[in-house]
Amino acid sequence: MTVESTFARWRDRIESQLDASLPSPEQAPKRLHQAMRYAVLGGGKRMRPLLVYASGQIFGADEHALDAPAMAVELIHAYSLVHDDLPAMDDDALRRGRPTTHIAFDEATAILAGDALQTRAFGLLADAALPALLRVHCLQALTHASGAAGMCGGQALDIDATGHAQPLADLQHMHALKTGALIRAAVRMGALCGDAPPADLLQLDDFANALGLAFQVRDDILDVEASSEQLGKTAGKDQAQAKSTFPALLGMDGAKAELAALSERMHDSLAGYDERADALRALGRLAVERNH
Repeated sequence: MTVESTFARWRDRIESQLDASLPSPEQAPKRLHQAMRYAVLGGGKRMRPLLVYASGQIFGADEHALDAPAMAVELIHAYSLVHDDLPAMDDDALRRGRPTTHIAFDEATAILAGDALQTRAFGLLADAALPALLRVHCLQALTHASGAAGMCGGQALDIDATGHAQPLADLQHMHALKTGALIRAAVRMGALCGDAPPADLLQLDDFANALGLAFQVRDDILDVEASSEQLGKTAGKDQAQAKSTFPALLGMDGAKAELAALSERMHDSLAGYDERADALRALGRLAVERNH
């Protein structure tokens, strides 16, 4: 089976599992449930759940064991996008090529939908048919990645930095929290489900750290070079909001050189693994080469 066919199968699995993980749109409160489904099921690259499956594959994890962590990390990601688009945050009207959740519904419903998606994510892990200690370890990984020490902390740093030039080290740290923490949690949870040894967990952390930063560098490049139609969201927002970005600090050539260096770091991090890591390698390449 090729990596491409494996990804196609995993994506079908992800969409089916996400649909089953969310409340019925006909169940009260209908508007809240409809907003939750709108935010999650409206497309997306599904990078984070794919990382869970790809990481677990290296260690022979059963795909059924990977379902709950994969869905949980995607629900956290979806909630973060709903809140990130709100008027009090990035104030965006377009996400994945269609109106953002607060535009399609209303601001209060969008806030509640994000809240409900977050709690649903942790509920899925808590109720998963996994050994109790494994559930705790996955909950710890996702909790650390989602809160003030991870994604929320990174978002707070981003808000504080808007309109101000950041040193490169501060920009890297901010994105290691805002973008990288959830990616690292996805990779780690997959490995945990395969009972990966501690040394492998650290090795995959290094891969995930490089991937998270590469994802953001590529995002910054696309914000300059791509159109809103290509991105499915508003292009040029970073420059309009006077945000520090990798192209702004390094120049476009410097940002692309940084991306190439991160790609090499990802390659080196997986050098000790056999073909079972090919799916993880391919996801690293997709992050670097994507055009939206």
